[in-house]
Amino acid sequence: MTAGTEHPLIYIVDDDEAFRDSLRWLLESAGFRVAAFATAEHFLASYSPRTGACLVLDVRMPGWSGLELQEEMIRRGHAIPIVFVTGHGDVPMAVNAVKKGAVDFIEKPFNDMDFLALIENATKLNGPALQNKTRRLSAAMRLARLTQREHEVMELVVAGKLNKVIADELGISIKTVEAHRAKVMEKMGANSVAELVQIALDSKTPR
Repeated sequence: MTAGTEHPLIYIVDDDEAFRDSLRWLLESAGFRVAAFATAEHFLASYSPRTGACLVLDVRMPGWSGLELQEEMIRRGHAIPIVFVTGHGDVPMAVNAVKKGAVDFIEKPFNDMDFLALIENATKLNGPALQNKTRRLSAAMRLARLTQREHEVMELVVAGKLNKVIADELGISIKTVEAHRAKVMEKMGANSVAELVQIALDSKTPR
């Protein structure tokens, strides 16, 4: 790390206090700054997208699980590298987490040096590539919430068609189009047609 550069901030979210303390000691001894939380909810309450270079996340926790927190981060469009820490039997879930964009997962107990190397690599992944991937995953997650009819309406709205034209093409009333359109905007988190178009484009961006 060059002189004058602030050390990366590593978030730890794990309900095991002894484990959190040992990870904090390990990371701080390697020069990282650390913020530790016992629950996903506490982490979300204090997280700012402008801070943090990596999130170390337990798979199983009371309240929101690590996987649920990962999905919420994606839904909110928060791009941060995530490393999952898993116990025995959690590996299939961790593999699923990697498919959703997690950097990697490491099983307890683990080698300290291997863990630090993994975290060091993860902190270097913040950047446009990760932000683009998060946008794509977030858009895909929102699209999955649409019904078939809502999806049809969205495609026609994005194509620039007026409500009357959409109603004619789908064989439904203009009021029904308006209701579906409002639902689409709500589920997709779009405040304008321009935003909806961008989200739709993000969902189709190649991996």
